[in-house]
Amino acid sequence: MKNAQRKKRFCLLLGLLAVLGVLEWGVVKDMIPDTLYVAADDEDGRLLGESLPAWVEEEVQEPDIIQCSAFGVIPIKEVQVDKVERQHLIPGGSPVGIYMKTEGVLIVGTGEVVDINGTTQEPVGDIVQSGDYILSVNGIPVSQKEEVVEQINGASGGTVQLTVLRKGEETELKVPVVQTGLEEYKAGIWIRDDTQGIGTLTYMKEDGSFGALGHGISDIDTSTLLTLRSGHIYNTDILSVVKGENGLPGELSGIIRYQDSEVLGEITENTAIGIFGTISADTGGLAYSEAVDVAYKQEIETGPARILSAIDGEIKEYEIEIEKINLNSGDANKSMIVRITDGQLLEKTGGIVQGMGVMYNRDNTGNAVFMRVSGFVLFH
Repeated sequence: MKNAQRKKRFCLLLGLLAVLGVLEWGVVKDMIPDTLYVAADDEDGRLLGESLPAWVEEEVQEPDIIQCSAFGVIPIKEVQVDKVERQHLIPGGSPVGIYMKTEGVLIVGTGEVVDINGTTQEPVGDIVQSGDYILSVNGIPVSQKEEVVEQINGASGGTVQLTVLRKGEETELKVPVVQTGLEEYKAGIWIRDDTQGIGTLTYMKEDGSFGALGHGISDIDTSTLLTLRSGHIYNTDILSVVKGENGLPGELSGIIRYQDSEVLGEITENTAIGIFGTISADTGGLAYSEAVDVAYKQEIETGPARILSAIDGEIKEYEIEIEKINLNSGDANKSMIVRITDGQLLEKTGGIVQGMGVMYNRDNTGNAVFMRVSGFVLFH
């Protein structure tokens, strides 16, 4: 009887270990990226870095293929290796004001309207969707809220024809409108055609181009990545810091100087990993240092690092800790976890606040290497 119980427990233990092994195997496989970018001048053999368990071994099978295996025996995953020229970027860190006009007019929501007889109606219902971009009304192109209002207000026939951009495709919609006054018609849609805010200039290149934010500019109501028609970055003055708290990230508050003389550059792209464009002003006051090498995320190491911030009006270094690196994150803005350790910065901000972000570090030789990961910039 006792032998049977022991055997049963032993089998259960083996089963449990097998399940745990499969789970660990799956976790490790997900940690390994499908593609790895390696600098052509990298001669020290570093590939996937320190973020994988020690029992995961790497073997170069072809110049552009790495085989990852358990203890060098059981294959786990093949990684495509792309060799690229190492770039050189000028680190930023200064706050900038951002103003952007959308391509078309964004629909952020719908609602009820009261008609001329006092009856409440909801004209559009589910005909339009939050996140649709109105490109034209009755065949007339529109790019500003006022143009949409003007066209709808003249719709005495009871409907308007909207051309909208929905998930990258143009769609024709026939939208009813309601008479709300003697010479006034409404469709019950909330619209927006611009956005503004404060962020950090991440880097510049010697050719005059720049990158900023490290994340895309999305509509606050719909979370839709805004389509860019035009935009600029401006000089800004930081007036205060709203400290972060549990569940609330905090933010920088300031004044954007919208005069033409205060324009720093033009925004030409709004992407999921940041805004990009060209600098038109003198870069002397925007740069933290001379151009430095760009590194890739497998070259990052956990441990002490620094963040560049200009919350006091001057770019300074503050201590942080890189706690975890994710080589295969599906979200480009979540490839590592960092913790603020600098007492002075914690006192002022409570942690990382919106609009603050550029990180800094040096390697054991004192050389600076520029790393853009998760919307931040590291010096190693």
